[in-house]
Formats: sequence, structure tokens, C-alpha cells
Amino acid sequence: MRAGVDIGGTFTDLVLSDGGRLKIHKLLSSPQQPETSMLAGLEAITPGGIAALEQVAHGSTVATNAILERKGARTALITTAGFRDLLFIGRQDRPRLYDIHPRIPPPLIPRERCYEVAERLDFRGEVLTPLDLECLDAVLDRMAQDEVDAIAVCLLFSFVNAAHEQAIKRRILERGIVDTDWQVVLSSDVLPEFREYERASTVALEAYVRPVMSRYIGKLEEALPAETSLRIMKSDGGVMRAGRIRQAAIHTALSGPAAGLMGAFHLARMAGYESIITLDMGGTSTDVALVAGEPQPRPESSIDGLPLRLRMLDIETIGAGGGSIARADAGGALRVGPESAGANPGPVVYGLGGKQVTLSDANAILGRLDSERFLGGKMALDLKAGERALAGLAQGIGLGLMEAARGVVDIAVVNIDRAIRHVSIARGYDPRDFTLVAFGGAGPLHACAAADRLEIPRVLVPPAPGVLCALGLLLADVAVEYSQSVMCRADSDAIARLEVDRRELLASARRELEQEGITENEMRFIVSLDMRYEGQAYELNIPFSGEAIAAFHAAHERSYGHAMRWRNVEIINMRVNGIGSIDKPNMEAAPVEPHETQAIGEKASPIGGAIKLFERDELRAGAMFEGEALVFQMDSTTYVPPGWRGKMDGYMNLVLERV
Repeated sequence: MRAGVDIGGTFTDLVLSDGGRLKIHKLLSSPQQPETSMLAGLEAITPGGIAALEQVAHGSTVATNAILERKGARTALITTAGFRDLLFIGRQDRPRLYDIHPRIPPPLIPRERCYEVAERLDFRGEVLTPLDLECLDAVLDRMAQDEVDAIAVCLLFSFVNAAHEQAIKRRILERGIVDTDWQVVLSSDVLPEFREYERASTVALEAYVRPVMSRYIGKLEEALPAETSLRIMKSDGGVMRAGRIRQAAIHTALSGPAAGLMGAFHLARMAGYESIITLDMGGTSTDVALVAGEPQPRPESSIDGLPLRLRMLDIETIGAGGGSIARADAGGALRVGPESAGANPGPVVYGLGGKQVTLSDANAILGRLDSERFLGGKMALDLKAGERALAGLAQGIGLGLMEAARGVVDIAVVNIDRAIRHVSIARGYDPRDFTLVAFGGAGPLHACAAADRLEIPRVLVPPAPGVLCALGLLLADVAVEYSQSVMCRADSDAIARLEVDRRELLASARRELEQEGITENEMRFIVSLDMRYEGQAYELNIPFSGEAIAAFHAAHERSYGHAMRWRNVEIINMRVNGIGSIDKPNMEAAPVEPHETQAIGEKASPIGGAIKLFERDELRAGAMFEGEALVFQMDSTTYVPPGWRGKMDGYMNLVLERV
């Protein structure tokens, strides 16, 4: 038995694969102690209890929350003399061009804990100034008084020659400044690539969250049986054993949304849809992404304005979820989010002490959340309390109760529309060529409205949309990545010389996959090069081959509309991605027999007429119906507006199209 667990801001979602058969479970999260809801859910969903589990795959927001809330480890930074202010100077970019007073987030490490040591390498890695151990000892004396939890080390050109960084680590451990070696984080280990600021920011992020993640993983490993292996989702869409994550903690940032994207991609491809836009709407936020054939990672991202140069799936996140708070702004206009009521106190209708109106309250008042069927009937909704709260907001903005409820929903849909446009139209894709895959607890409630605004022809709602991120954890393969800056002019001789680097990186990736328990025939490797024209600031990633230069020209023309084939080309980095295939739950298509299905009931619609009611578990392959309708299931509710038609395909996806 294998389980996937995704801990969100409002709910903890679990999927159990028992011999290939799937079982789902959902419970409220415990924001202060997220592991408690995970362990309670595993105990509830697993026949025979946790002891019967062979493997648990987990998507975590611990690292992300530690950064956003500034609750990471007490960290220090050691840099080359003259570069103490590297994190503060940054790139001098303006996040918003016309913002007169831009908000620049402060670095995670304050200036008083940034230290310099006398040493210097040149761009070839040759020593210009030897490491001054007396200077280092003086720094360590001051650092010992700071009682730091982690130390980040980022020296100039250490990505070419790591000798000085490694010597500093040995000295720190000899002096006993920290307890264990994983508390010393070297940039040559985390990101052996050029660009000093991005490398320094990434190693600072890793040092900041590593102790937090290590403690969290330790609690999980202590609670799980020794025989149960624990894997953690990474932001690139792969999983990694928990022990390895202790030294690659920053790879877990934004891992929950990555699991949802991988689950949606897998299910949509089985159903025959290669081009998809994903809409993952939970209780706190909404994540959207575009997949045109294969999920594509981007080379760098940022968290709260801090650069993170690691490959992550290209996902756009906005503060719009079921728990997003509705309010009137200073001008009296209605706003929704980004603040969220979360799991505690949650929406008003949850009856857990919430006082502020949320998107879920508006949906409940519009009749789109059913008190008798919410969370499979396990959680009654207090509709009267929701109406009282919304009435106060409606009165303040001069609207009636139903008008205000529709306004809250419409504004949330506009926010979703804006996010989808950012990942599609803004990047040269026409959303009308894609299928919208809606999941998360709130995604199926708003998918058709978002599709109408963007003229997306089809919405696909997976069999268990509310727990798709947890299912994605069971579908994700093991993934490792190794990179090395090479920085040379591209020609046929250079490609041949890089063969040595390729073999070394491949050997490292193979060893790590073996440690993950992956056999040779389950491994595959992708070798690529980051390339650019001389004088350019950024690169394109090109498959490694003897035709890499021609492939780069073609990729540049495809990306930017032109190629400069007369210009010299540079190779900046080599990358090796290792992928270890894992066994996945069995999902076979059922025979499809088209038939009109009967509703289990009706209720009055606020827009007039009646809303037809359906139970998802009772819909068989081929079942068809027309909206306005609600489809209930334990983990989510799907709203089908008038003018839309639903049908069940062979994989038990609910496919919605305009009539």
C-alpha cells in the first residue's frame, strides 16, 4: 500500500493505492502542526493502520511558509572579502517599473550576520589570494557568539573551484560552530553555476529552510514505521527520498502545486488531451499552468521577491481560494483576496468561528455548496450565519444579498481569468486551443465561468478533483538533477570536450537514483546545455548533441522570431536530469455507453428555474446531462451553468462542453 498526502492551507488530502485500487480521504489541516493532520489522515484511510504502509509520498508547504512568514533558521553568510552586501545590492531591478515607492523584500540574512573572509579566485578557478585562516577564525569567533542554526557559504568563482568553500566547511566543523555538517551549506554544492547574486540568494534560501525542513521530516520519520519509506515532492515535478531532502530542502518550495500539475497532466494525457491549462483552486490560493505536450520547468523563479535559481514547473499562483476574504476597499469597491480565512477559523458557513465573508460563503448562499452533502455529508454548513455575514458586507456596498454573492464569485473568476491569460496569451498561446483541467476543492465550481470568459471549449474534471495533488504524488517519478557551469565558446571541439563532464554528471545522477532504489532499466537521463549568443544575458536550454549549435539557432528563432547564425554561440551550463520510473496505480478505461442520466433531485436556482442535482459516484461512463446542475462528491462540488453539457468518459472524467 502506498499513500500520497498533500497538506494545504485549509484541507489535508490523502489518496491510498491499495494494490492499484484508489481510496481518498480529506480532513481539515492543522496549520501550527501540519504533521498531525497528515498522521491522523493516514491512520483513518489505511486498512490496518499506518504500520501497513509501504511508502508515503508527501507534498509540503513547510519550506515555502517558512520563507513567506520569515520563520526560518537563524542563518549567517560567509562571502569573499568585498562582497558582504551581495544580497542587499542584488540586481537593482524594479519589480514594477512605474511604482514610485517599490517594496523590496529584505534578505533573509541581516547584514550583521553577513561576514567576509580574505580569499580570491579568478574566473578560471586559479588562486589569486589564498584563504586566510586567521581571518576565518576571527569570523568564526564572532559567529559563535551569534548562535546561528545554519551557515551559508558563497565565494566568488567557487562554481569553478570549490576548494576554498570546502576548507571553510572543514574549519567550521573543527571549531564546533554548528552541530552537524548539513548545517553548513556550500554554494558549490547547491548551485555550481555562475551569476553571483542568484547563487548567493539560492544558497541563503537553502540554509534558511534546511533546519526547519529537517525538524519537520524528523517528526514524520519518527511517527511513521521504520519500514515505511518517505518521499517528498519537489518543485520540478519529481519526488525524492526524505533523507536526501534534508540536504536539498529548498527543492520542496512550491511542491504542492507541482504535484497537482503532474496529476492533471497524467490523467489528461490518458484521456487524449495533450494541450491543457490546469486550474487548481484550493482553500487559500489558485495555481494555474499551461502544458503544451510536456510540463516544462523554468530555469529560475522567486519566492516573495527572492531569486531562486532552481528548475521549477512553470506555475502561476494567485491569492484566490475558497477561503479568500471578500471586503470593501477604501473606495467602496468589492475585493476578494488575497487574504484567506484558511482552515482556522475558515469561512463563516463552516461554523468554526469565522466572521469574515469568503468566496465559499458566497457559493453556499448561491446554492452551489450543499449543506447536506458538503465533504460527503460529514460537515454541515451554517447557511444562516453566512447570510448574516454577507448581508453586512452587501449593505456596506449598496447591493442585495444575492447580488453581493454573485459579485464575490464574479471577482474571483476575473482573478482566475487574469492568471490564465498570464500563462497563455502573454506567452503566445491561444487558450481556445486548450482543455481546462479543473481540480482542487473549489476549481470545479468556477471552471466553466473562467472558460466562458476565455472561450476555452472544454473543461475536464478528474474523478477525484479535490485530492488530485495527493494523487499526483503517487504518479510522480523520482527525479534528480545535476548541473555544472562550463562557460566556453560553442564549436565542434567544445562539444567533444564536454563529453568528460557529461559522463561525470551522469555517474552522479545514476548513483543517486540507485540510492532511491531505482533499477537500471527504470532509469532514463536527459542531458542538455544552456546556450546563448555572445553578449546575451540569458540562455536557452538545448538537448546535448553534436547538432546543439544548429538546434540553438532554431530554438532562438522559434522563441524570439529571429536567429543570428553569424554570431558566436556560448555554452554556459551542462545539465543532467535523471528520472526513475515508479509503479503507478492501475487506471483502465471502462466501456462508454452514451445515455441521458436522471438527476437525484432538484432545488431552486437563484437565477430562476431549478438546479439539477447529481451524485458523482452514481454517474457511469457515457452518462450525459445538461446544466444548470451540481455534481456532488466527497472532495469537491462541480457547478455546471446553463448552456453547458456534461458527459462521463471511460476514465470517469467529467467532460464539460458548451451545448
